Amino acid sequence: MRLPETELSRFRQAAVTAAYRMETGIRDRLARRAAERGWTPAVIPYSGYAGADHARVLGRVVLAPASVDPAARRGISGWRRLLTLESPGTDVEIELGGTTTTATSDSAGIIDARLPLDSPLEPGTATALLRTDGRDPVPANVHAISPDPARGVVCDIDDTVWVTGIAHPLRAAWRTLRGSSSTRRSVPGMARLLRTAVEGQDHPGVVYLSNGPWNFVGPVTRFLERHGFPAGAVLMTDWGITPHRWFRDGRKHKSSSLARLMEDLPQVTWVLVGDDGEHDPHLYGDLAEAHPDRVAAIALRHVRPTAPARTGREEGSGATDGVPILRGVDGDELLPLLRDALNRRPSAT
Repeated sequence: MRLPETELSRFRQAAVTAAYRMETGIRDRLARRAAERGWTPAVIPYSGYAGADHARVLGRVVLAPASVDPAARRGISGWRRLLTLESPGTDVEIELGGTTTTATSDSAGIIDARLPLDSPLEPGTATALLRTDGRDPVPANVHAISPDPARGVVCDIDDTVWVTGIAHPLRAAWRTLRGSSSTRRSVPGMARLLRTAVEGQDHPGVVYLSNGPWNFVGPVTRFLERHGFPAGAVLMTDWGITPHRWFRDGRKHKSSSLARLMEDLPQVTWVLVGDDGEHDPHLYGDLAEAHPDRVAAIALRHVRPTAPARTGREEGSGATDGVPILRGVDGDELLPLLRDALNRRPSAT
């Protein structure tokens, strides 16, 4: 006999809640044992950004042996990076530009702090210091964006910056769990495409936005540096069970991150770069409809094997007020289209 939909929904929610409590209980027991062995909270810093009146400082608090710096791990496979023991509810003192505040890590150990600034930071890369009891301060990069109107870029990572193969889940999982930053392959021409998107801009906003887990920020950052991508903030998410879902809502994560960038950096007009393998076309189109004056162009890499390849320039098609949508198989194909689009919209620069 089939259960009514309402009862089935309650059963599913009860299963998710039970799994979340079990996962949290196991973590808490492991944390107590780790503390008994002398493990203490340690901060792994992430790259944030700053506007005219506030900065967004990011990091994660995990438990580690007193002699170990978890942020210094290099060259290890992806699955090992997922084996962390988060430290929720831990106070972290943050110092940046003469301002000091205290933030508390959330249920996943994440620090996502909004620091009011008495005066704007000098445009460029600033350093925030993050402190926990018993540990040396940890530096975190904060990319201070020029307060003047400028063009910036938001870029997806998987299948846009590096080859993951999201359209082939087993292959993508293998690359993610077995690989490291040195084994990943860059999408041809993408580094040059992003550099062109912000060419001639004074300290522009550059943001890498992904549904990948925070655990992979280190490999992502090193990969970007190695392959000549412009430096910028990296915004990722937390994998795992939530109180209400088996998996995090990747579309919601990207949508809310884009909305926050619009609010935090009102002086920036964005080039949105992604691929057609997941949600990017819809999310970017929605953003362009809501803020046509804040989107200079949308550039999408074609990765879907079941759909006919679409390349070239489109007007509208999910965007409004002439925001161009550019399609190509890689950065080399997208580059001349982007140059043409930016030349046609000088007001976006």
